[in-house]
Amino acid sequence: MGMVIAHNLGFPRIGVHREMKKMVETYWRGETSQETLQKQALQLQTQHWKMQADQGLHLIQVGDFSWYDHVLDTSFLFGVIPERFASTAMTADMNTVFCMARGQAPNGQEAAACELTKLFNTNYHYLVPEFSEDQSFRLLSDMFLRNVDHALQQGYAIKPVLLGPLTFLWLGKCQNNGAWDRLSLLPRLLPVYQALLRQLSQRGVEWVQLDEPILVLDLPEHWRSAFKSTYHALSSSGVRCLLTTYFGGLENQLDLVETLPVAGWHIDVCRAPHQLDLVLKHLPRETMLSLGLVDGRNVWRTDLSRALSQAETAHRVLGERLWLAGSCSLLHVPVDLDEETQLDAELKSWLAFAKQKIQEIRTLTDALNFGKNAVADVLESNRAAIVTRKTSQRVHHPRVQQRMATVDITITERQSPYPQRAVVQKNPLVPLLPTTTIGSFPQTKEIRTIRRDYKQGKMSAAVYEEKMRQEITDVIQIQEDLGLDVLVHGEPERNDMVEYFGELLEGVAFTQNGWVQSYGSRCVKPPIIFGDVSRSQPMTVRWSQYAQTLTSQPVKGMLTGPVTILAWSFVRDDQPRQHTALQIALALRDEVLDLESAGIHVIQIDEPAFREILPLRRSEWPDYFDWAVRCFRVASSGVKDTTQIHTHMCYSEFNDILSAIAALDADVITIESSRSHMELLKAFEHFSYPNEIGPGVYDIHSPRVPTVAEIEALLQHALHYIPIERLWVNPDCGLKTRQWKEVKLALVNMVQAAKRLRARVVKNTEELVTAESL
Repeated sequence: MGMVIAHNLGFPRIGVHREMKKMVETYWRGETSQETLQKQALQLQTQHWKMQADQGLHLIQVGDFSWYDHVLDTSFLFGVIPERFASTAMTADMNTVFCMARGQAPNGQEAAACELTKLFNTNYHYLVPEFSEDQSFRLLSDMFLRNVDHALQQGYAIKPVLLGPLTFLWLGKCQNNGAWDRLSLLPRLLPVYQALLRQLSQRGVEWVQLDEPILVLDLPEHWRSAFKSTYHALSSSGVRCLLTTYFGGLENQLDLVETLPVAGWHIDVCRAPHQLDLVLKHLPRETMLSLGLVDGRNVWRTDLSRALSQAETAHRVLGERLWLAGSCSLLHVPVDLDEETQLDAELKSWLAFAKQKIQEIRTLTDALNFGKNAVADVLESNRAAIVTRKTSQRVHHPRVQQRMATVDITITERQSPYPQRAVVQKNPLVPLLPTTTIGSFPQTKEIRTIRRDYKQGKMSAAVYEEKMRQEITDVIQIQEDLGLDVLVHGEPERNDMVEYFGELLEGVAFTQNGWVQSYGSRCVKPPIIFGDVSRSQPMTVRWSQYAQTLTSQPVKGMLTGPVTILAWSFVRDDQPRQHTALQIALALRDEVLDLESAGIHVIQIDEPAFREILPLRRSEWPDYFDWAVRCFRVASSGVKDTTQIHTHMCYSEFNDILSAIAALDADVITIESSRSHMELLKAFEHFSYPNEIGPGVYDIHSPRVPTVAEIEALLQHALHYIPIERLWVNPDCGLKTRQWKEVKLALVNMVQAAKRLRARVVKNTEELVTAESL
């Protein structure tokens, strides 16, 4: 048998110490040049290529690096630039890319940013391509080919990575709510892909990785049919195509894929292990198979014995036609576990970050190529770590398990239906069209320094408490001055909306440097849920309670919901996710009741990930909705009718899930909608949503300040779908990443827009009453 190849689908872009974040933010501030940024990009990629080569990969992927987002890069590569960003394609450069992403570029270019949403069911964001009906395509950017040339000059055997043409079109949207089918653009797009692949062939590139993860979805038939013509057209390019799927199994697309003229398939054996036997039966005789045996979306060490058994099964059938890899790109996990010098030794032995996952890929490959004895020490060390984790007493807690067993339907029901609750929740201090924010306010350098010094023991608890209270006092005063109706304490004590809770819950660990990219330069450190989850003491009560003493206006208590904590953490894989979610929900229920007892009667339980982790196959939706809704209601339903429960959701296409959202029975839901120009509200046109809604009226992911007229126009549009008595006014999301100057200006405009619309409604009502009396 020939040699098995070790390769990878993608590597984290951010750098071991978040170099990418620091470099790009320096450029955004105008402190460095575009030329310098491009040089830094090559340097960072070169470091990543070397790291992977040093760990033993046979092929190094090129094209997985991005300063913001690879879907945005694909749009730029093929000239998909909405007119508002560049009057002609010749003027487009890196500033155009950043303007598309942020609404503003260092050169002063400014326009409404592209819509931001989540990639499939991950916590990674991408910029939605905007296609016009007369869309043309051309190779606009040479950055991709420059990176290829640089890697070749370094002497690496490479595998360039591109988003496949059908997935690229699928992830996009039609401009101006077009009723036409964006798949109709395929005949114009394919020649550009062909031209790019021919240029790779001319450089001596043998393999190209074309990512088509939409093959794990329930595709419409005309999209399925398009794969045949697409890959027949690309097969003459001179390079061999690795058709890459991940995040699920091929299942009902297997009959399609086996007809495609591609040289290799990649399948995700971590998310869909059941597909391996079926794929081996259907794989064409000359086709290579890449197995994704190492989980690219979680941090647990691979059970190498189990993975090797799967690899051996495939190796007996395929021989040298077998490649081994991660399940998907490793951009979803931190870079290097070696950087975690303070992590508990036992817990650390259970983990693997990107660098360690590449080592696992190479270990599995060496075991097949040279025999198990060649890696016997590594396999034994791995086996011992797997056993230790399974048997550790720190993982399983009988008290938590016993409480879960007592959960029944009675704790998932509010005292009264929403119409009755709405009456008793009316507050004379909260007018028609109430204004509020989603929770966080700017996390200044001073706030971060206070938290860091306290965490490092450089500041006493008493001093820390005093400084945090002063921050809260300032934020409450600012909100009152701005004229907001429902206030928040600003969350100065929180490093991240999930990490903060991870540090306070039992059964959860956190890292020093376990950063992953969320979008652009925004990185997060997901908690690691390793055991049964419980709450040992209140987590947020004292901060919200203190804020409420400073004002007569209602202050919202701010919590992150069970589904979102689950989705944005690295979750244990030794029990069903819904069990872990229920444990989190019970801990949050205790927090909600403590907030209510402390005098907080508006409580927001954020669930921005509610749709994000929706299963990719519709057949699995009912089961997910059942446990996700149940967990939210366990967390929220213990309060009295007078306590108003809010929730917040991001990046959601609501049409398919409105009934589930309504089933949450939150009194108020706020949603992110400004980048889509309130398009999301169309979902409410044919669904009578029973409770109150706050569609976001300005984009917090952009430094651009919206005008009063723009916000008022969005509110007027919202009134087509939401009765005014149930409409709230708020930004898209939290404000922690923004600067105070822009935040204050934007909120002034938001409050003013609400007042103008409120006054118009009152005037119209008075005129109507006068007319009726006459």
